[in-house]
Amino acid sequence: MLNRFLSLVVAIPVGILLVALAIANRHKVSLVLDPFQPDQPMFSLNLPFFVYLFGALVLGVILGGVAAWMSQGRYRKAARKETREAAKWRHEADRLTRERDDEVASRQKLMLPAGE
Repeated sequence: MLNRFLSLVVAIPVGILLVALAIANRHKVSLVLDPFQPDQPMFSLNLPFFVYLFGALVLGVILGGVAAWMSQGRYRKAARKETREAAKWRHEADRLTRERDDEVASRQKLMLPAGE
């Protein structure tokens, strides 16, 4: 409940700020992707400025996520290794428990009186 409240307290002002930013920067801007002929470019984009701002924001979030994911790879690898090792030891403990139970059961059968 508190997490949802805090996320709303943060998300609503950020959303209002982004809408205000989009309204204030809605004029068209030309992005020229031809450095050799800027007067007559082969390829250019003519979009509102806020599209470039939001595009840069989204690209930054994606690149940051990829960088974080790549830097945490060694920890994920270690976790996979430890998980496999824990499963191996769990199976070994289960096998030993079954062997012990079988041995205890066979000893109890030997101790039963002949009439039973």
